[in-house]
Amino acid sequence: MKHEDGTLTLATGSRAGGAKLYWQKWLPDDKPKAIILLVHGYAEHAGRYQYFAEHCVGRGYAVFAMDHWGHGKSDGTPGFVPGFSVFRDGVDRLLAQATQDFSDLPVMLVGHSMGGLISATYLLTEQTKFAACVLSGPAIKAAEEPSAVLKAIGGFLSRFFPKLGVLELDPNGVSRDPKVVADYLADPLVYNGKMGARLAAEMLANMNTVQENAGQISLPMLLLHGGKDSLAAVEGSEFLDRHISSSEKQLKIYPELFHEIFNEPEKDTILNDMTDWLDKQLAARGT
Repeated sequence: MKHEDGTLTLATGSRAGGAKLYWQKWLPDDKPKAIILLVHGYAEHAGRYQYFAEHCVGRGYAVFAMDHWGHGKSDGTPGFVPGFSVFRDGVDRLLAQATQDFSDLPVMLVGHSMGGLISATYLLTEQTKFAACVLSGPAIKAAEEPSAVLKAIGGFLSRFFPKLGVLELDPNGVSRDPKVVADYLADPLVYNGKMGARLAAEMLANMNTVQENAGQISLPMLLLHGGKDSLAAVEGSEFLDRHISSSEKQLKIYPELFHEIFNEPEKDTILNDMTDWLDKQLAARGT
């Protein structure tokens, strides 16, 4: 396996134009059969997906990933975003890098948690760029639906106090594996502070956008979710399964698993489920 990293620059038209994003790629020794574009979740970074990348590379895939604006080794303010479009701008730049390196290969989009929400909103306008999509514990519905009053207050805070911390996630909900939780808490690149009002409001607004427009998505889709996910409601994956227009779609709920299914003790089973499904999509395309 080969590994390379570097930086991408957000275009001047972005709300974070000029910002540098840290990115990585993991490659098989021989030419890959397809590209996996990995979109990580809130407060974490792409470096936490080393095991994921090793598995996918072992199955013949190239894996491209970046740290979102405000995450990991990238520029930006943790817990804050000027606008959700900045995350999609990052996916744009990463996709451009991947297709520059391998212009003839199909691209599979894989998004986890907030990365699942970013991916879903990206598909609303850019799904023709991908051969298939996998969403892991996507943040399509809030674990606890906010009240109308809270939403109104959140809108006010987002506008006037955008960086004010309003939401704190429980790291114990990440995985049933105590070592994963301990490593998460000890990782200096993981943000353990509160989510700012602007980002919280942007996430809720984009959840609504996906719910209202889910029928526009027709790409082959695999939805994976832990049945005991306390950070992203399993109802979000169930909603997508019912409402997207994809003729090729599958929902797999793992009853006992927590939020980060790729970091649960059963991760090898989950990863095999994912790459088996991706292999089937490639076979159906004749690639």
